[in-house]
Amino acid sequence: MLPTPTTGSSRRSPNLVISIPGTRQPATFRPHFKPSGKLLFRYLPWVVGCTILLWLFILRADNPPFGGGPGEGYRVPHYHPHSRPGPPGFPPFTRQAWRPPPGAGGDGGHEHPPPEDDHPGFKWKWGSGGASNKAKPQPQVGIWDTRAEKVKEAFVHAFEGYKRHAGGYDELLPIVGGKVNNFNGWGVTLYDALDTMWIMGLHDMFRDALETVAKADFYLKPDDYAPFFETTIRYLGGLLSAYALSGEPVLLTRADDLGRMLLPAFDSPSGFPMFAVNTKTGQTRKGWAGDALWAEGLSNQMEYKYLAHITGREEYYNKTDRVMQRMTQISLTNGLFPTRWDTASGTPTNQHYSVGAFADSAYEYMLKQWLLTGRSEPHALELYLNSTNAIIEHLLHLTPKRKLLYVTDLLSESPTHRLEHLSCFLPGLFALGVQTLPEDILPAKTRDRHLWAAQGLAETCWITYADTKTGLGPDEVTMEAWPPKKRPSAPPPTTTTPTADSTTTEMTPHLKDRAFWSSQSDEDIGGRWLDHVERWEREGRPGKVPPGAKTVPKETDPQKREWKSLKDSYLLRPETIESFYILWKTTGEVKWRERGWSVFEAIERHAKTKYGYASINNVDQVPPQWKDEMPSYFLAETLKYLYLLFIDDDIISSEYWVFNTEAHPLPIFDWTPWEKQAYGLNTTATSTTAATSTTTSNDESPNKS
Repeated sequence: MLPTPTTGSSRRSPNLVISIPGTRQPATFRPHFKPSGKLLFRYLPWVVGCTILLWLFILRADNPPFGGGPGEGYRVPHYHPHSRPGPPGFPPFTRQAWRPPPGAGGDGGHEHPPPEDDHPGFKWKWGSGGASNKAKPQPQVGIWDTRAEKVKEAFVHAFEGYKRHAGGYDELLPIVGGKVNNFNGWGVTLYDALDTMWIMGLHDMFRDALETVAKADFYLKPDDYAPFFETTIRYLGGLLSAYALSGEPVLLTRADDLGRMLLPAFDSPSGFPMFAVNTKTGQTRKGWAGDALWAEGLSNQMEYKYLAHITGREEYYNKTDRVMQRMTQISLTNGLFPTRWDTASGTPTNQHYSVGAFADSAYEYMLKQWLLTGRSEPHALELYLNSTNAIIEHLLHLTPKRKLLYVTDLLSESPTHRLEHLSCFLPGLFALGVQTLPEDILPAKTRDRHLWAAQGLAETCWITYADTKTGLGPDEVTMEAWPPKKRPSAPPPTTTTPTADSTTTEMTPHLKDRAFWSSQSDEDIGGRWLDHVERWEREGRPGKVPPGAKTVPKETDPQKREWKSLKDSYLLRPETIESFYILWKTTGEVKWRERGWSVFEAIERHAKTKYGYASINNVDQVPPQWKDEMPSYFLAETLKYLYLLFIDDDIISSEYWVFNTEAHPLPIFDWTPWEKQAYGLNTTATSTTAATSTTTSNDESPNKS
């Protein structure tokens, strides 16, 4: 009797069958499957999946969707819908900026496709017999991409140190591994670093940071105030840039929240923003100076105009542009804007003229907001052209021996001969104008002078690094002044210049003085750079490069430097690197990259700590003494500009992006028709008067060559 099959705890199968010898039937072949319609449904997904993989990795391998080789950073696939596009879907990160073909007219961007991707990728090569498939070898990573990777490693070290030891607080104390709240307590380092993460391809780090942004409410106690200027350029600028790059909706939501909370700062009688605002109550207060600093009032237009464009909130544009309209109504004696202003009347309160801490980014935003808004605001462009010509006229000077070109301040009419590290943004601004302004706006003669000024000023900023023992630049120096002019006993003769209607007009005393002194010797001409340039031009431009724009060898002897430190510290500042980056993109001269690498090596050698990077107290002391601070702008600006300087791809092209003063790139956009009507924008009225004014006045000189 056969045992009955059992179930339950038995390890035997319930379908077990025992075969008795001699009774089993011969085995017959049975297929493992029955040919039926079920076969199609069982294997169809595998066939489809394999086909897709074949298409992605073989047939499309010569045109990767948005990858990049090692060291090339990340080519951003997202191009924000509110930004100014090339062809539809064309990403802003390209090796070479696409332009419409000749004769296309306008920007041509919506009628012609972009060029094929120039990534080499790989293609399958089929041999004659079809048996061998070989991929093209991938290009080797170049020295500059390798250096960019070193900068990325430095960023990761700095941010991981912040995240681990100061997460949720504003900044890291890099010596002790501590933390400090010094910019509202919302975690400014994280907001400042968001777009740097994205640009460097650190997307996991970026997504982790979004959790903090999503939970933010920008709360302040009733007696606390957020500094309007710093909060706008760091927090709001960081959110807007990260949104434009990534398209993450939460970033736009938080930017809109913060923009509305800061808006009461504009509610002064003149519209000039107050120093600080409480983000919950809307109460405002003045700052330490009492009066408003010019840079603080004129360095919010990029952020608020872009925010107005992507949200449709007209109040953002109207509030921020009211200050710009006020600047067009001010009568200036020398074309320069004073550094302090009364918020009630909207008028200047001193006669201090500078491009340093009190004024720097205001000059910067004149050109940049014109570029950002699709070149649609001629009043901003005219302010830029007038002010830069005035800077060249009044603030640029030479040292007597090394011929170092520097920009300084004026107190009334007297130069201070002080040069701030913050002022080293100026060569980059001049270079950006040369790169982006067409010849009908910036004529050839003016363009040459702007480029020479950019190169000479950047040379001096570099020298203040190269001359020191650490290879890092001090925060403020005083330059050796030119000996006073030797005045003649009698004034220059009166000169008349014919006009178009054949009448005569006496030459102004200023032009008479310049024409006379430009013909004198070095001892008599004085230290103003423009006088030296004009004399050099009359002499036939010997050497092809004017005084102040030549390469200068470093000087290790402090007595021969022609500059002395007033503030010996290096505060991890970005301005010199920023100018190197823009000059490299403008001129293609590799020396700017080499100098940037020298600065980065000095930072690695002297400023790196266990937890991050620290400012140093004295640039002429080795080993240096550290300051227990790592400013958020080190991650937002210094390391970002270094990375962009080294990476071979032009991933943030000036054709599509404009940096705010905290190095947060914002996408260039065009106003819509309803916006142009609402804001009264006349995009066809672009004035060239300011650009030609200096050239015209110089050409009127009777002593020109």
